Amino acid sequence: MARTVDHISNGRHILGIGSGWFERDYVEYGYDYKTAPERLRDLDAAMPVIKDRLAKLNPGPVRGKLPILIGGGGEKVTLRIVAQHADIWNGFGSPEEIEAKSRILDNWCGKIGRNPADIERSILGGSTDLVDRADDYLAAGISHLIISIGAPDFDTTLLKRLIAWRDSK
Repeated sequence: MARTVDHISNGRHILGIGSGWFERDYVEYGYDYKTAPERLRDLDAAMPVIKDRLAKLNPGPVRGKLPILIGGGGEKVTLRIVAQHADIWNGFGSPEEIEAKSRILDNWCGKIGRNPADIERSILGGSTDLVDRADDYLAAGISHLIISIGAPDFDTTLLKRLIAWRDSK
């Protein structure tokens, strides 16, 4: 089965969320930087509230529903939360690691009665490996490749390589 190569937004807005890993974000906004399990519990408790609130937007999103992307790779908690609430899962790691995590996500979907195909798969990376192995990521079920570009340099070399790869398909 052939896959089309596209960029993640495809002209749509997406709510990207996770349990938070960057302590500076907490400090800047005056929140306590809790342990990873505590942050995951907070995310798990917040997701039904977030989804309910988004469903009540007036006016609502122009394209119907605001997709929720949840990032992370924890097999026991994060991927369960993804299975329950996400439209898109954003992971990280090698194609082999992503494929294994994707199978775990599929198992979580099975446990809650959700079709795993309803969750798009994305990968975040900032190394040449992401571009060099782009075909392997697609074969592993990833449909969205995201390049991380950080300040202050904003080096777009990898992004340009990824776009050239996409355009060659």
